[in-house]
Amino acid sequence: MEMFVLLSALLCIQTAVSSPISTAAQAQGFLERYGYLHKENESHSTAEVKSAIREFQWLSQLPVTGGLDRVTLEKMRSPRCGVQDAGSHNAWGQRASSIFIGQHLRKKRYTQTGEKWHKRHLTYRIMNWPRNLSPSQVNVAVKTAFQLWSNVSGLIFQELQHGPADIRLAFFEGEHNDGTGNAFDGPGGALAHAFFPFRGEAHFDMSERWTLSSLKGHNLFLVTAHEIGHTLGLVHSPVRHALMSPYYKKMGSNSLLSWDDITAVQQLYGKPAGDSVQHLTGRALRWAMRDWQISQDPKGGSLTPHYCHGFFDAVTMDVNGTVLVFQGHHFWTVSNGRVSDALPLQMRWPQLSSAIEAAASPHSTANSTSLKDGGFGVTQALFWTLDSQ
Repeated sequence: MEMFVLLSALLCIQTAVSSPISTAAQAQGFLERYGYLHKENESHSTAEVKSAIREFQWLSQLPVTGGLDRVTLEKMRSPRCGVQDAGSHNAWGQRASSIFIGQHLRKKRYTQTGEKWHKRHLTYRIMNWPRNLSPSQVNVAVKTAFQLWSNVSGLIFQELQHGPADIRLAFFEGEHNDGTGNAFDGPGGALAHAFFPFRGEAHFDMSERWTLSSLKGHNLFLVTAHEIGHTLGLVHSPVRHALMSPYYKKMGSNSLLSWDDITAVQQLYGKPAGDSVQHLTGRALRWAMRDWQISQDPKGGSLTPHYCHGFFDAVTMDVNGTVLVFQGHHFWTVSNGRVSDALPLQMRWPQLSSAIEAAASPHSTANSTSLKDGGFGVTQALFWTLDSQ
């Protein structure tokens, strides 16, 4: 009762708010669920409550007032990741300090759990699929989400179809035997949650409307990329445009990973081979995802590009913003909503002798094949092949 009166006194609302979180008791439940208040405490002091609200406002990029005003309550009811925010403030402070103090701090582990993977080659497996996307669409979205992180770090990801994998992705509804407070709450609210190493699991709410476009529903690629960050050991970020910000945002036009996302993953796993960091922009991927979104013709066939009906080996982007998709001995270009026909790799890179596992630009390194190419504004194309391991 004391807690309810205290939170009620902090409400600064002029008119009634119709939302899942509109009362002091609901706000208390939210703050407890996401790690701002300890559930085991039966009562909280005024200082504890105000501190929890201020911490939430800081991480959410809101004015830090310590009061439950309208914008604070609206933020609480916004779609978000179900992982707790506890530890994010300290982790970000250490991460930011390492940039200014020097390289000697970069090897430390700045996560909530103090864990990271102690290998650079990780496997993943998609256990099931949502109702409104096909397996091939989910595969391409998940593959690209993992590629987003491997493009800026020393990690390599490999999909498995069967057997145990380091990271497992699955869709569930409601309670799914996942621990206290992890039951999904239907459309909106918590969209997904994940576990830090070494459990390596990411769970998605089956009841959400998952999409590969930003028109309706929630973009599966963006949410998957965020949850993968947690499976790698990253906590939430207070940077407004960071992928690891706890709240869902539609895809923008700029780089999908902020400086804070890249700093966080590189502190754990280092930079890509040859420091060849590859940025993917929302502007380029939006066009590709419109092609990935399922579209049925009158005969029931799919109108999506051929590479979406199977698995691709790598995806990267040239300096002109053209997305290059590689599958087997062929590649496609995706630019301004147009997808090319399948082209043989040797047409542009005649020295390439086999299918590739990864691609980037523009720097070359050991254990890779670096080939000159002027066809797409790429000064060098960098490939990792099966025989270069």
